[in-house]
Amino acid sequence: MLRVLRNGTYAKLFAAQVIALLGTGLLTVALGLLAFDIAGDAAGSVLGTALTIKMIAYVGVAPLIAAVVDRLPKKAVLIGADLVRLAIALLLPFVTEAWQIYALVFVLQSASATFTPAFQSLIPAILPDPDEYTRALSLSRLAYDLEALLSPAIAAVLLTLISYHNLFVGTAIGFTGSALLVLVSRLPARPDDGPAMRFWQRLPAGAKVFVRTPTLRFLMLTNIVVAAGTAIVLVNSVVYARGVFQRGDAALALALACFGIGSLVVALAIPWLVGRLGVIRTMVTGASVIVAGLVAAVVVTVIAAFTGAGWIPLLVTWSVLGMGTSLVNTPSSRLLADASTPADRNLVYTAQFALSHACFLITYPIAGWVGALNLTAAAVALAILAICGGVGAVIYARVRLRGSIAEASSRRPVRRHPRTDAADT
Repeated sequence: MLRVLRNGTYAKLFAAQVIALLGTGLLTVALGLLAFDIAGDAAGSVLGTALTIKMIAYVGVAPLIAAVVDRLPKKAVLIGADLVRLAIALLLPFVTEAWQIYALVFVLQSASATFTPAFQSLIPAILPDPDEYTRALSLSRLAYDLEALLSPAIAAVLLTLISYHNLFVGTAIGFTGSALLVLVSRLPARPDDGPAMRFWQRLPAGAKVFVRTPTLRFLMLTNIVVAAGTAIVLVNSVVYARGVFQRGDAALALALACFGIGSLVVALAIPWLVGRLGVIRTMVTGASVIVAGLVAAVVVTVIAAFTGAGWIPLLVTWSVLGMGTSLVNTPSSRLLADASTPADRNLVYTAQFALSHACFLITYPIAGWVGALNLTAAAVALAILAICGGVGAVIYARVRLRGSIAEASSRRPVRRHPRTDAADT
């Protein structure tokens, strides 16, 4: 897996990703504690609203910005987005009202909606070999998982020495480091893709690829399952830790770390699993694991409501959800790379970014707003939603993709000019 780091450009971009992720991890912990300070036991509602606003920025702003900046140099786009995120991180310690959280989160996540798809769409051009690209995807997932593990651990240690407000400084340092590493990287030149499309042509281009590509329609069904499993962890962990089980600030960091550990364990095995099962079957397995984790979350929540016990089972459940999330998310970019060309790759990745996060516009309010009234009801609703998405994905994979696409997806190279309807042939 580490062989891909021999590529100097990818090594710098990967380092930029890791540093920014560590800063973002500190932000996640600090934002949860800030919400609890402002709203008390209604912190889940505040976080649910903030994360819903985040999803609105991702879904509504990402396609617009991608269409605007698609013709601009990628380096300028990435650095500009990092500088905006840096400025917002420095403002967050001064927040005293919930509406201020909402406003700053919208701006920060709009910048992230610019950075992330542009960053992800660069990697297939830097590592065109399909095996190297798969290793890079696993390494990227590993970075996310290590962030989920190390950031809460670092935050837990820092919280014994400083106020959580100072964690936002760590976030600012992360975005600064990311911008500097992008600055010194030599990014691939934009390909000569003929006449430039107009803004209104670029805007729906990525979504059109999704509509006509069966493997990407399958991806949308798995996005629903991932959104359900992730929402209960990100929105309600602070409520379980502080409200249900009456534990200290470090318990939130531990709960988030368990989610990361589960994902980390699986990420190490993704290249091996994809090589033997194929992309589609690996993702179907992940969706099934997430469904099982949400059913377990319902059981744990019911037991906790009646007995007040269940902290350790909750941590185990969060680990299972992390495993399933990694099984789905890590290989999914192979489907995106195979369905796109260098000319439209950023727009296709942005479409996935927006469409996948559109699912969170459903799951975050369920986790936050329904959870503020009744945690058990929220867990049940999310489990039902995941079951529907998971069953749909399994049926679609068996009937529409017929299994052969799963094997082909694991072998086909990341082509430079593939047919976007290749899955139909």
